[in-house]
Amino acid sequence: MRFTYCPACGSRAVMREIGDEGQMPYCESCRKPLFDLFPVCVLCAVADENGRIALIRQSYVNTVNYVGVAGYIRSGESAESAAKREVAEEIGLEAESVKILGTYPYPKKDMLMIGFLVRVRAGEFSLSGEVDSACWFSREDAPGAVREGSIIRQVILDALDLMKGGEDK
Repeated sequence: MRFTYCPACGSRAVMREIGDEGQMPYCESCRKPLFDLFPVCVLCAVADENGRIALIRQSYVNTVNYVGVAGYIRSGESAESAAKREVAEEIGLEAESVKILGTYPYPKKDMLMIGFLVRVRAGEFSLSGEVDSACWFSREDAPGAVREGSIIRQVILDALDLMKGGEDK
């Protein structure tokens, strides 16, 4: 979101040269630049002790391919806490460990995704109302269950690389 008005005082922003940032909205009353805001979400490759990957289906997202457990980071919440919370909320499993894989810009929705490998103990899924189904996939089958070129596919591939190297413990 690009600011037209200052969120602190309501004054109309003016465009001003701000160092290396270039032209950007600026509040002359508060004397501060108004940096763009964009949503930040977590996207999880959820893996059990056997190396299987849990993926979900959400009809409002995709009716053909599976997707990863994902969600918005709440105000005052760390990205790691958001990943644990989303796994618990969406599939009912408790995270034993959480390892950041990287950050993935999502220009189509003007957001940033933070990818995680979330380790859980295999168990029965307890699905939230926003999840239609969940399934465990082998290491070999997980990448093919999601849309080619998707961010979750890259997160899964990054998670599998990390798991192969044993660095996720």
